Amino acid sequence: MAKATIEAGVCGLTTVVNVENKDGMNYTLKVDSQCGAYQDLDERLPEVSMMAGFDPIGSGAVYEACRAKCKHGACPVPMGIIKAVEVAADMALPKDVKVTLEK
Repeated sequence: MAKATIEAGVCGLTTVVNVENKDGMNYTLKVDSQCGAYQDLDERLPEVSMMAGFDPIGSGAVYEACRAKCKHGACPVPMGIIKAVEVAADMALPKDVKVTLEK
């Protein structure tokens, strides 16, 4: 299992994604989000292939499902989901991703 807590930024909304191994190739998602765009994501995207991280940026099942309701191109939720799937599949180590913004 892997868990991603995604704090999206200035919107202040948090999405928590739990990823479980279904059959060694596919992983189920449990999504708990404060954002209306993602509150039913685990119903629209009940499982993800472990190969999702190899889709080109912005494409594939995760981005397609997220794009259906979230129109914010810089939203980090899709990337966080893919990272969590990679960790659950033992394809990546659980290391935080960080973007530091300054003006």
